[in-house]
Amino acid sequence: MGVSSDPNQDGSDEQQKRSEIYTYEAPWHIYAMNWSVRRDKKYRLAIASLLEQFPNRVEIVQLDDSNGEIRSDPNLSFEHPYPPTKTIFIPDKDCQKPDLLATSSDFLRVWRISDDRVELKSLLNGNKNSEFCGPLTSFDWNEAEPKRIGTSSIDTTCTIWDIERETVDTQLIAHDKEVYDIAWGGVGVFASVSADGSVRVFDLRDKEHSTIIYESSEPDTPLVRLGWNKQDPRYMATIIMDSAKVVVLDIRFPTLPVVELQRHQASVNAIAWAPHSSCHICTAGDDMQALIWDLSSMGQPVEGGLDPILAYTAGAEIEQLQWSSSQPDWVAIAFSTKLQILRV
Repeated sequence: MGVSSDPNQDGSDEQQKRSEIYTYEAPWHIYAMNWSVRRDKKYRLAIASLLEQFPNRVEIVQLDDSNGEIRSDPNLSFEHPYPPTKTIFIPDKDCQKPDLLATSSDFLRVWRISDDRVELKSLLNGNKNSEFCGPLTSFDWNEAEPKRIGTSSIDTTCTIWDIERETVDTQLIAHDKEVYDIAWGGVGVFASVSADGSVRVFDLRDKEHSTIIYESSEPDTPLVRLGWNKQDPRYMATIIMDSAKVVVLDIRFPTLPVVELQRHQASVNAIAWAPHSSCHICTAGDDMQALIWDLSSMGQPVEGGLDPILAYTAGAEIEQLQWSSSQPDWVAIAFSTKLQILRV
């Protein structure tokens, strides 16, 4: 992650190219943020506002490699109802499909990106019986089967969408309380976390049953985020609400964390497994720190607990963190009105 090189010191282009950190300042507080996946759109991200009003904004920004500036394209900035809780670009590295971006708030929306505009392609409402909706807390786009998106809602359900047919594949009551996050672990397997304090795994071939992988030790302690290790699906990580620790789980040994990461000084807000390594994870939180951990010694007791291998301190509480799957040397963080991309 290194230290930012100041491009003004001697003005050399070479020095600017070697910069480890690029910053973009948005006109509003950033909440949702994610990397583009397509190989032909390097250093492109979507960021969304957190404004306490109905109209919010989404911007698509991109790093200009030649001058080291992250720029917003005004043609690709659009209004969004309510603040998006999450945003994801279509997991299509090889650019075989239309350039799509999905967002979650009151409903799941899928947007089509052209060179000069962004248009709403579909608005997906999983609650057809009512004009009201349980707001969506999160969603995940299935990399192995990109027509599938799973959403989580405060109405205790998870909904699996077929976005090509714009229909609900499956809707199930996943938990006893609000569902805060959802993550795919394969074509037909997903997991979710909830205010009921549990991590549950579901297999779409057997929708009547779920497996409880973990329950928080204190009753009524919500779990708010879930990350499933894409390189080694035996492992997942979860965050406890208002807690400074990250719990790493091995789904072969339910109920007992395989390791707890306890070096943050304040609540953890985000986790991201490395897209290219099975044993690295990044965590970020209200202590303004983004920490990268090497979990290759997982399962072996470490005196005094595990320490991170890299630490980066931001300018405010880090609320969002994403590790680029198509450019795995880069991690993005969002804090206050700033987006930063960091070379790791």
